[in-house]
Amino acid sequence: MLIAAAVCPCPPLLVPELAAGAAPELDSLRAACLDAVAALAAARPERLIVAGPAEHSGRGSHPQGATGSFSGFGVDVEVRLGGAAPASAPGADRGGETGTREAGDAVTGRPLPPSLAVGAWLLERAGWDVSPVEGLGVGEPLAAERCIEVGRKLAASAERVGLLVMGDGSACRTLKAPGYLDERAAAFDAEVARALAAADTAALAALDEELAHELKAAGRAPLQVLAGAAEGVGLKGELRYDEAPYGVGYFVARWA
Repeated sequence: MLIAAAVCPCPPLLVPELAAGAAPELDSLRAACLDAVAALAAARPERLIVAGPAEHSGRGSHPQGATGSFSGFGVDVEVRLGGAAPASAPGADRGGETGTREAGDAVTGRPLPPSLAVGAWLLERAGWDVSPVEGLGVGEPLAAERCIEVGRKLAASAERVGLLVMGDGSACRTLKAPGYLDERAAAFDAEVARALAAADTAALAALDEELAHELKAAGRAPLQVLAGAAEGVGLKGELRYDEAPYGVGYFVARWA
């Protein structure tokens, strides 16, 4: 059963070495993310899954100890998911059982996709030592109903499951945004923020897949995995950050 979740954005700029001179601009966002991870740790899950958007090669399960690098962004910073790999990572052999294979085949030895690398960096920075950690790369094309099914299976995989959901809102909030300005973006992000604040799983499940794609909202699929995992649990939500620096919607939320 899902007992707690945290939602954080996944721009590599969260890593100060990548942001360079602009690093202080995101200090409040980093602080909110670390606070959300700390709240997740306080819930003492027995299994933590970090879920985030991924391109084809990064989809599916990533075991504890999987590594990622930000060298592709010009900085030689490496991260490891949840520290060293345990002798037998809980759930590592249950890809089909938990639904992770539905999002892409689980293959060991692959680098973490950027979203999960940012999640691993947050866990390292927070000193996560509460439970084993696994990663799940979710492809943007995964249909809402499949995302929800994956979430349900993840929640049923252990008695005390935690989720760290990595994903951005729209990338079309301003003229200088990566996706240029789209007048629909502000309303889309406002609905995501409202749903996160209220822990409204039905609203997250109902997010428009086509609109999210058009607005370059990379967090749509992971958020719908969260909707499935939290369905009927009755968690309470708290929105800790809702801004659009650089024209991209970033949210930080805690559910417990």
